[in-house]
Amino acid sequence: MLKQIQNLTIGVEEEYQLIDPKTRELTSYISEIMEQGSLVFKDEVKPELLQSQIEIGSQVCNNIDELKTDLVRLRKLVGGYAAKQDLSIIAAGTHPFSHWKDQVVTDKDRYHGFMDSTKYVGKRMLIFGMHVHIGIKDLDLRIDIMNQMRYFMPHILALSTSSPFWQGNDTGFKSFRSIIFEDLPRTGIPEVFESYQDYKNYTKTLIKCNSISDPTKIWWDIRPHPIYPTLEFRICDCCTRLDDAIGIASLIQGLVAKFIVLRNSNQTWRNYRGSLIHENKWRATQSGVNANLLDLGRNREVSYKKLMYEMLEFVDDVIDDLGSKSHLASIEDIIENGSSADRQLKIFNETNDLKLVVDHLIKQTDPDYHLY
Repeated sequence: MLKQIQNLTIGVEEEYQLIDPKTRELTSYISEIMEQGSLVFKDEVKPELLQSQIEIGSQVCNNIDELKTDLVRLRKLVGGYAAKQDLSIIAAGTHPFSHWKDQVVTDKDRYHGFMDSTKYVGKRMLIFGMHVHIGIKDLDLRIDIMNQMRYFMPHILALSTSSPFWQGNDTGFKSFRSIIFEDLPRTGIPEVFESYQDYKNYTKTLIKCNSISDPTKIWWDIRPHPIYPTLEFRICDCCTRLDDAIGIASLIQGLVAKFIVLRNSNQTWRNYRGSLIHENKWRATQSGVNANLLDLGRNREVSYKKLMYEMLEFVDDVIDDLGSKSHLASIEDIIENGSSADRQLKIFNETNDLKLVVDHLIKQTDPDYHLY
């Protein structure tokens, strides 16, 4: 196995919702929880933009098994402190019915600055995502892998979709979080860059022209992290089931590993037009795993299910080396049975009760809930 694959570290950030289990509403209680757990949380648990949000960041893990152990620990840690305040946590891209107008902004200069710069658009950012970090120290390799991974971002999004509702409405989308987030500038699928220096020149132009103060204000679906030596995948809704989060992280790591192996054999994935990749993202956002996506190599429409089984076959030879094959069982379950968005919609269509959807999300966010 290549040394680059052996050293392919992984980490995950998740953004949870704080819920009053009686009303099932979002509740602005993060300051109290952070104060209570300050000595325990350290840098692993942080406040987010709104007081009803809480963010966790895993340790830098050497493999998927380590990552799963750490995410179980963090979900239990945050859930335990929430329970002390008679609250629950939910992992999902949006809340089924709470309104952004009722939320309180976290009192930090960073968040007030964000609100000042984004105005009404920023106020609507009542959304929750999952970010996957893959450690790649070589700067040019980081850009090369980002260029190639652009193509697969809609496929990954479809697996994570968990935000079909917005302010009490069935939106007709599986990831309405993605729709809301792309109201911001510098979001979506990034363009292709020739090298890390090309990317640096781009960021320098934005800074010099007063568009951004620093590269952290670039919020693409995938980006070279401006602080850590990682490639950061930001496209996912927050996954409700822990097994799904682990499966998606495993798949992302496997794809990165595959492209590194191909690069060392002087092979590369073709770069396609951003507008065509955005076409696939729109379809994934709307229909999730039930979508037909554009197979840009064959230049025709293909079912998502067929494309994903081809993707699993594509990474099969590196997954064993990474020690993560067993974790891809959840990917097959999503392909066959749907994502969190599909499960939420099924409950709502059967009961017409969004509070029961919240109850379902609370149950499946529990790290002791397992698919198998």
